[in-house]
Order: sequence, then structure tokens, then C-alpha cells
Amino acid sequence: MTTADQKRAKQSHKTICTHDGAFHCDEALGCHLLRRTEAFAGAAVDRSRDAERWGAADVVIDVGAVYDREKMLFDHHQRGFEETFGHGFATKLSSAGLVYKHFGEEIVRKALREAAGGVDADERTVRKIYLKMYEEFIEGVDGNDNGVNVYDTDAPAKYKDNTNLPARVKRLNPAWDEPSTPERQMEQFEKAVALTGSEFDDMLGYYAEKWLPARAHVERALDEATRVHPSGEILLLETFCPWKEHLYELEAEREMKTIPKFVLWRDAKGYRVSTIPLNASSFEFRKGLPVAWRGLRDAALSELSGIPGCVFIHAAGFIGGNDTYEGALAMAAAGLEME
Repeated sequence: MTTADQKRAKQSHKTICTHDGAFHCDEALGCHLLRRTEAFAGAAVDRSRDAERWGAADVVIDVGAVYDREKMLFDHHQRGFEETFGHGFATKLSSAGLVYKHFGEEIVRKALREAAGGVDADERTVRKIYLKMYEEFIEGVDGNDNGVNVYDTDAPAKYKDNTNLPARVKRLNPAWDEPSTPERQMEQFEKAVALTGSEFDDMLGYYAEKWLPARAHVERALDEATRVHPSGEILLLETFCPWKEHLYELEAEREMKTIPKFVLWRDAKGYRVSTIPLNASSFEFRKGLPVAWRGLRDAALSELSGIPGCVFIHAAGFIGGNDTYEGALAMAAAGLEME
């Protein structure tokens, strides 16, 4: 919580009401998100299933069986509830998703302003991060809380994942052999709010301060592609950065006819040459490094390829290294020409 938030907290008389008993990731995160807004900064949390206490609260989440934005009621358990985030996302919302849908842009706008020392971001940037945070963070909470399988299959899971955020929140509930008084539950619930909030804020900071600025580097690489290689199919990044998603998005926006096949960048030991996957989650690539060179290293690779300074080419052919820029460029150029 920022100093300004703390100051508002002392002045705040607002109350967020949610259910008591066992708590979950979605309402814990929902409380954090509400506290990140101007209206509910520093709001107290009341955990109850008493309808009179709901009526006295300023906002009610994850309880009450009503979704009504105007009345500040954000539950998703009622029959017939099928609300989604929209924008191409089909996962049914949890209470966290409902809060984010209505207040997320304000939260993102505030975070961007804080990161920029008080300067407001343009609305296109706000919308981009707003959608990105739903895709990368909130939708997973929605899907988990609503019992949506990640994969369309009835096969049993091949492994357990007990390190995800909902699982960690679940473990904060008082254990079966511990006291479960309202005071103890509230103490643990506030820990869950802090945990989910910290994870959300960290990811929002990453996308706002690290991921989004990388787009400018990818744009420059595309603008200067033909200076790197006449084909325009080899890109040089000024520095390594998160480039894949930006590249695919820019290709679509520019309706590019010449599609890059390799990306070069400098690291601590020289230069890397990377293939470009078919999509951000694919292991298949548009064009691989030469098959005959894969799995070789150092002098053996330099001798066979005729390119000085070779360090390696991965056995799968998706990445390689060279001591110099000229060598890495030659490796990528060979990848364009050879099978």
C-alpha cells in the first residue's frame, strides 16, 4: 500500500463484505483489487453470511447470489450466472474477475501513473495492460474457482500442482486441528489478501515496466531488418527482451508479407541466434538452423560450417551461439538457405 493509500485508509469508512468460513483465492484477490481503487482504498473487510451485514456494506463480493454492478454486488454462484470478461475470453468470471472487469482499468491506470512518477499513460497503453493482466493472471483465478479444466480431456492429471496461487491461499485457512474463531479466520484471510495482492501487483509491475517497453525494441528491429540482412528475415535486437508476443502482434498490425525467421541478440558470452516459433507456446519453428550442424559445438561446429567463432547449435535446432555478431548473422543466413 502506498503512502497515499495509507492516508486514505485512516479516513476510510468503507466496508467490503464477503462470506465467512473457508476462504478462497478469488475473494481474497477481489478485496485487494477493491482496495487498489480510489473509492475503496483502506476499506475494512467484514466476513459474514448475515444479509443485514451485507446490506450495511458498501460492496459485497463472493456472497449473496446477486450480480449487480450499480448496487455493488459481485457474486457468481447463482444459477444462470454466465458472465465473462469479454474481449474474446470465454471463461466464466469469479468474484475476482467481476471486480477486475469493472475496476481493472482504474487499477492499471493508477499503477502506470505510479510507475511513471505521476505521469498518466495513454489509454491505448492502459487497455493493453488491462487485457494482458486478465489473460495472464485473472483468468486463471476465474477458471480455477469455477472448476474449468485447463485442457479438454477426461484423462487423469499426470502430476499435481500444489504451488499455484489458489492452492497457497487454501493452505492459509486454519487447519482442521487449529482454532477457527472469527478472529483467527480474519487474521488468516488478511494474509491471503496480502499474498494474492502481492502476486497481482508484482505481475502488473512486470507487464507495465518490463514487458510493454520491450515492444519498442521489437519495432526498431523490424524497421531495420533489411539493414541486417537483405531478405528482411533476420532481426537484431538491441538488447535481449521479451520479444515473441510483441513480434506476432506487430506482424499482424503491419500486415507483413515478409515474415522474419531468426532473431539475434547479444548476451554476456557473445551473440545468440534464435529461431522464431510458429506461435508463442509452440516448440515448432518457422525455420530451423541447419540440420547437419545441430548438436555440434566449438571448433567442430566452426570447421563444419566454415564460420569462425561458433559456440553451439542446440540438438533441436532452435538456438545457437557465436562469439561475434558477424558469426551469428552468418549462422542465421545459413539457416535461411540450408535445410
